[in-house]
Amino acid sequence: MAQRFEIPPGVVAVADYEPLAREILSPAAFAYYSGGAADELTVGWNREAFDRVKLRPRVLTDFAGGGTMLTLFGQTFEHPILLAPTAHHGLALPEAEIATVIGAAGGRAGMVVSTEADVTLEEIAQAARTPLWFQLYVQHDRVFTQALVRRAEAAGYGALVVTVDAPIHAFRNREQRAGYVPPKLSEHANLRGLHTRHIAAAELGESLMFRGFLDVTARWDDIARLREWTRLPLILKGIMTPEDAERALALGVDGLIVSNHGGRVLDSVPATLDVLPAIARTVAGRVPVLLDGGIRRGTDVLKALALGASAVLVGRPYLYGLAVAGPAGVAHVLHLLRSEFEIAMVLTGCATLADIGPAVIWNREGGGA
Repeated sequence: MAQRFEIPPGVVAVADYEPLAREILSPAAFAYYSGGAADELTVGWNREAFDRVKLRPRVLTDFAGGGTMLTLFGQTFEHPILLAPTAHHGLALPEAEIATVIGAAGGRAGMVVSTEADVTLEEIAQAARTPLWFQLYVQHDRVFTQALVRRAEAAGYGALVVTVDAPIHAFRNREQRAGYVPPKLSEHANLRGLHTRHIAAAELGESLMFRGFLDVTARWDDIARLREWTRLPLILKGIMTPEDAERALALGVDGLIVSNHGGRVLDSVPATLDVLPAIARTVAGRVPVLLDGGIRRGTDVLKALALGASAVLVGRPYLYGLAVAGPAGVAHVLHLLRSEFEIAMVLTGCATLADIGPAVIWNREGGGA
């Protein structure tokens, strides 16, 4: 990677990367990274939910022996901030996910690699110096899906993250207006050889979704089958209700990610932070619960952990960092979030992650949530 990447002057917060990325990326690429479904109400609500939560400062705490280290699914992480699975890093940089995984190591963060990466999962694993999980979309070809699982196992991925909230692509109007055209499934690096179903023009009509697509999408039976296929920790990403959380646990999953796909699938669903407490109460510590959606500050990380998350994942921010400053930008985004998070821990009297709980959240009576 011969190009030299530097952090631009004046970038002092994660949000500073977005306007710079808009200038660098093509309009179509920026729309793909930044846009959401329909009117993007959920995209905005994800962010607004964090803004509504207030913190309770505490003073004169003893911080001896403090730190942010944690263990998830048998792997050790220096802090509870991971890179969420996002597709098509090649829109930001030719080196694509190879640059991202280098940045993840620089930021001491785990990375969840997307099925729809622009580089094969094996190539990413070879370049990795940080824990990796593999994000899986269950394909209509279940034999191909099982082969993907086997590839992830062989490459040394530490967990399988199954996205369950996107059985079909939503209309993303911002992408449509910008002229973004996604590649065919079989054109993705990890999906070469996948036979794609062709929907003839004559089929377009009243029942297209159900006749053309939804008859082959993933079901709960597929999760049970995945549980049988792999010994890797199995994590479901896209859980937004206590009912689905309970059903997932009944099938033996090892973890959940509260996620609305960054507002990119169904518009008008609540913010992830708003649904997190109810899901955390239902899970009651039986498995780790993670969260993504809307995180832009270290204080957001603290709020998520206080309301029941074990860790968080960030998506758009590191893509903007990648576009602006390559691996250095990814590492810088993580450094900013981690530094702000540690400062917030100190100022709310939390020496370790175990100290973070409802007591750090302010309520109208002045006490903890």
